[in-house]
Order: sequence, then C-alpha cells, then structure tokens
Amino acid sequence: MTFIVRQIAVTADGREIIRSNPFDQLEIGVGRNAENPIHLPDLAVNPDHAVIRQLDDGQIQIESNSGQRFTVDGRSKMSATVHPSKGAELGFGGHVIAVSEDPEGIILTVKRVEALSDSAEARSEGSLYTLKGLLPGKRISAWGFVALALAAFLIWPIYTWATYRGVEERPDQFHADTMWTSGALSEAHHSLEGDCQACHVDAFVSVRDKTCMNCHEDDAHDHAKPDRLLTARGDPEGFAKVGAAFAAAFNKPRGRCVECHTEHEGAGAMQATAQKFCADCHDGLDNRLVDTKLENAADFGESHPQFRPAVLIRPGGKNPPRKRISLDEEPTEYNGLKFPHDLHLSKTGGVAQMGRRLGSKYDFGPSLVCKDCHTPDPKGVRFEPVDMKDNCSMCHSLAFDEIGGTVRTLRHGEPGQVRADLRAYYRSTGPSRPINLGGMKRRRPGATNDNRVASDYARAVKFRPSRANLAISQVFSRGGACFDCHGVTPPSSRGKVDYGIKPVTQTDRYMHKGWFSHEAHNDEQCSSCHNAETSDDARDLLLPGIKTCRECHGGEFAKTADVPSTCAMCHDYHADDGAPWLIKEQQKDKQKKTERAANENSLRKPDQKLKVKIRKRKIASR
Repeated sequence: MTFIVRQIAVTADGREIIRSNPFDQLEIGVGRNAENPIHLPDLAVNPDHAVIRQLDDGQIQIESNSGQRFTVDGRSKMSATVHPSKGAELGFGGHVIAVSEDPEGIILTVKRVEALSDSAEARSEGSLYTLKGLLPGKRISAWGFVALALAAFLIWPIYTWATYRGVEERPDQFHADTMWTSGALSEAHHSLEGDCQACHVDAFVSVRDKTCMNCHEDDAHDHAKPDRLLTARGDPEGFAKVGAAFAAAFNKPRGRCVECHTEHEGAGAMQATAQKFCADCHDGLDNRLVDTKLENAADFGESHPQFRPAVLIRPGGKNPPRKRISLDEEPTEYNGLKFPHDLHLSKTGGVAQMGRRLGSKYDFGPSLVCKDCHTPDPKGVRFEPVDMKDNCSMCHSLAFDEIGGTVRTLRHGEPGQVRADLRAYYRSTGPSRPINLGGMKRRRPGATNDNRVASDYARAVKFRPSRANLAISQVFSRGGACFDCHGVTPPSSRGKVDYGIKPVTQTDRYMHKGWFSHEAHNDEQCSSCHNAETSDDARDLLLPGIKTCRECHGGEFAKTADVPSTCAMCHDYHADDGAPWLIKEQQKDKQKKTERAANENSLRKPDQKLKVKIRKRKIASR
C-alpha cells in the first residue's frame, strides 16, 4: 500500500495548512534529515531516527535505527508493530504522527505538539552554541539552590548563634542569625538588640516564661493562679483545638508571656492589649469559673459592673481593714476626720471671707477651691495626703504663746505632747498668763498680751494646776482646737485629763484593681466628677460612679464616645503584690526560709561543740 504523509503546519493566526505527499514505497524514514519522507525539524529528533515499513499481514512496523526511543500511544519503545485500521499515535520529540488507514493507503498525519514559528525554531538551534549546553540540568540546579539556601539561611545563622552564645554584647558587624528576625525590637527591649541570647536561650526553642521573669520578677506577676486562668479561658473550640494540639506537641503551653507580649513588631511602643483579650475570659466568666466573686465584663460602655472601691472599715494602723463595696450601695467612710466640704467651698460664708483676707499671702481667690488644700503628687496621678502644717495651719493656727518674737504652737499629731506643753506653760517659774484655747474665742498671740496687769499673772500662778487642766479640757472638748477636726478619746478615768486623738487614715487610692490618673483629666473641673460643694458630712465618699465616666469614655469600638477606651486603659493584667493569693504564697516562702535557716543553725551547733572540745584537748596537751 502507499504511504500518504500529511504535514500539518499552524500559522501565527492559528490556521492549519495541510500538505499531503504520497510515497509508493514499502519503507520510509523518519528524522531531522531533510531527505527523510517524514521530515521533523526538531533537535530532540535524530537526523535518521526511525523507519516505518509495511508487513505482509497489513500491519506496519516502526523501528528505531538511531538508538533513540520514540513513543507509541505514550509508551516509550525501540520497536513496535501497529495495525493502521486500529490507529495509533507515534511521538518523536515535539511531534506526533497519527497512523490511520484509508482506501488510498496508510495515512501518516504529522503535527507539532506546540505551534512554533520558524524564528523560534531557529532560536532553539542557536542555543547549541551558547553556555546553556554547559550548565547542569534542571534537577541538579534545583537541588543546588536548595543546598545553597540551607547553607545561607540555616547553617550559617546556627553557626553564628553558637559562636556568640554567652556574649553579653556582640561586636558591631553583620550577624547571620539576624536574618531570622521578623522586625525591630520595641522601645522597651531596645537595649537587647545586641544580645539575642538574653531571650532566645536555646536554639529552635521558643522564649520561655522563666526567661522573661529573669528581668520582670518584681513588676510582673500572674493575673491569677495559672490553673484558674486556664479554667477561666475555657477549652479551645473548633479549629483552635488543632492549633492547641500542635502547640502542646512543640512544648508551647497555653498562657505563655509571648502570647500577649509579641516582639519584633517594630521599633515603637508595644501595641496596647485589645479589649477582646480580656473579654475572652471576663465575658461570661461566672459560667466557667463558678466560684468567682467577680462580675462579668466585656465592654466598658455597654457591659461593665459598677465600681467597687476599697472602702476603709476602721482607720488606724499600717494596713487598716478595707472592704470593696459597690457605689450603687452608696457606701460611706469614716477616716477619723471631721471635714465638711460645703463649709470650706462656700462662696459666701466665713471661710470665704477669711480666704479673701489671707488671699494676698496664700494666693487664695474669692473663695477656697480644691487646689488650695489638695496638692497633686509629683507624677500628677493622685494627691498628697492633706497635711496640717502645709494645708491647714494657714487658717487653723495652734499658736498659744509668743516669747521674744517666737510663736509657740501646740504639737499637731502628738496629744501627749500637747498635754505636756500646756502643763509646762503653767508650771514655768515666771509669771504665767492664762491662755485661751477652748470654748472661748481663740486669739492670736501678740503685743496685746503684754498689757495684762500683774494681778492677772498672780491669779494665774495661784491657780496654775487647775488652769492647766482646764486648758487641756478646752483644747480637746467641743469648740476646741482638736475637737473641731478630730475624733477625741475621753479620759481613761474620772478626774484625769489624758485625752487622746482617734487615729486618722487618709485613703489615696480606692480602685486597687483599676488605674486612674488625674493628670490625664487636667482639662476637667474637679466638680465635674466630685460633688464636694454639697457634701456636709466628712463620711461622704465623693467618688464618681460609672455613669459619670461613661459621659466621656466608651468601649473600644464606640464611635460616639469622646474617648474610646479598652480594658487596658484602666486595668493592669499582672496582679500586684497586694493580691491575696500572692500574700499567702509570700508568707509560705518566708516560713520556709525561716525553717531552712533554723535547720542550718541546728546543723552548725554540733560542729561548734566539736571545735570547743578539740581546742580544750590542744590546751591540755600543752
């Protein structure tokens, strides 16, 4: 039968051009050589690649005569036999020869797999004369680049880390392990930029909590006991379970410091903790931590309990007892003082008149205001305790005598010394003048006292003891210098005048679980938050409730609030040293240290006795 070779060429615009050439031969060649009936201009094809011959049974045989393989229906062959009536596809390089049978003869349709122009074909042949033929294969190149990347970004950094491990300050040069850094350190840790191993102690091990506590032991404590923290967070759900399982497998327990304090996020300050971090536990906390006394909280503007200040129960002592009471219960507090705010802030009363008279000396205005008595602390966060000498004595004088231009005053805060000074005053060898510190109108000492006649002095000397006791009683009784402001303890028995003063405790911080800075509210008037002008009782707790704060502060996402506020604005996550469970643990640690020291001392005693015996023997042997 006749071989009919159909060459299909594809033009640039996608049209196919078919050229048919009959070959009345029993055998035709296939190759890159142009003399072959089936000419395949492909560098992947040998010049004389194979022959196709007719067999007597009507089949055709394809046989490689160049040692290079070809494919038959995708299978690599060196020789194959096919029947034209069944058809087949022969693959030679980038060409496909479709075998079929026609009444005219055996059809061999030749088509290139991808259409290439003559210029592209020319470029392919030109590559024989470039460096492309000298380069390694793609597989070798790929593995070579993998090895290079491992050496540059893994082996070299590990070598650098191991070489400089333990060095407190690295020299100023390039260090390969810095290629692993995801970003610059924050301002808080900027000083550690040259000391990576201060935090990254072990290779390929995440930063441990104990590493953080090496520096932050004094200022960072657990928010609560670790087991309760995990209970409050609840078990992970959904896809979070998979993440928790992987973290546990790589020794990354939940609740680590670095879960919140992420580093290498930039050279600025650390990002503030998002509200969601707190709400994950405190929103519905009572459902997970059923024994908690804390109320649920999720958003300051919408879901936050009323403030619960630590109210003083009994004044006096180093750590007076306090109790947290909600402001909704309208709590009161007695701190040992009698101070009506409305009387001192009145704009028309006697206090205002006295303020105007002393205004030029003490910079008072038309009437007293809060700043005349309350002095901010150096940081402006809270206020210094009100002091008699600095804040009260300008109006409330304790002067009772003047000698040679020197004014004598009673000792504030020392009731025993007050009684002693008054007795000494009447016991003096010179003429003693009766003083006026009691129910009668107090007077200022001065030259008018020198005009008293000698008979007055004589009467004072004659009744010296009774006058001293009377003066003491007047000072500590209603209308007296001490009674007007302080609670007075009565004499221990009848006939005595050993009056005392009840202890005073001025509270400087009520919200021990929250943070408030007055400096941040300098633009506001004191009366905006503290209703002192109408308070006529010293026991009034002049603290603003949550409704007052919400006039300006809203939740983190509150669009209408003047100050969108996250939980972290007022609350510190880390428990301070006043946390009850921390105090118990500190007491246990102290007890253990005491027991350890006692054991060590008991172990030393036999050694000391042995030394004494040895010393005695040495003396006896001499």
